[in-house]
Amino acid sequence: MGNISNENFKFLKALAQNNDRDWFTKNKSEYQIHHERMISFADELLIKMNRHDNIETLNGKKSLHRIYRDVRFSKDKSPYKSHWGGGFKRATKLLRGGYYYHIQPNRKSFIGGGFWAPNKEDLLRIRHDISNNASDLREIITNSHFISTFGQLKGEQLKSSPKGFDKDHPDIDLLRYKQFIIGKQFTDKEVFADDFIEKANDTFIKMRPLFDYMSDVLSTDSNGTPLF
Repeated sequence: MGNISNENFKFLKALAQNNDRDWFTKNKSEYQIHHERMISFADELLIKMNRHDNIETLNGKKSLHRIYRDVRFSKDKSPYKSHWGGGFKRATKLLRGGYYYHIQPNRKSFIGGGFWAPNKEDLLRIRHDISNNASDLREIITNSHFISTFGQLKGEQLKSSPKGFDKDHPDIDLLRYKQFIIGKQFTDKEVFADDFIEKANDTFIKMRPLFDYMSDVLSTDSNGTPLF
């Protein structure tokens, strides 16, 4: 029930080529069929994830993002997204990090996660930990399993050193990060395979060393005393 089909991708391709309200209205019933199947995908993925993590999201439907684009501040006024996307939030203040799935034709699907927009307090706390001892984070992102799955740590970075930190710090490459994002891409064939949900779940599991590190940093003070 939770498998993603070629028909699903055919709909997304057609939507990308006919991204206007008239076409969408005429094809609303087909959209609803594929939307329900994506909810089934998210529901099954959520069941698997709750076996190894504590997810705040109540159900797959809640995790799935709306197909409608917010065009208020965009030059692209296309009213609809040409992909399915959704996210799962970990429960409680002790568990940090967000999971994301992105399903799109033409090898653009990926399973991602991390810290997309940490607030300034969290970002400063992370930077202080890196400044004091970056070995824990480096060990995670240089691990062979991490590299074979995600390649490298991604995310927006400053061009110079962050305020209050020495530009000649030996770990300035990590201190410049404003986001801490990881992800793995999948081909269309892989997305259509019967084991894609298992592979998506396994990719989320492999994010846990980074999430656990960040959770520990963000739930303790600089002395290691729990904040919650």
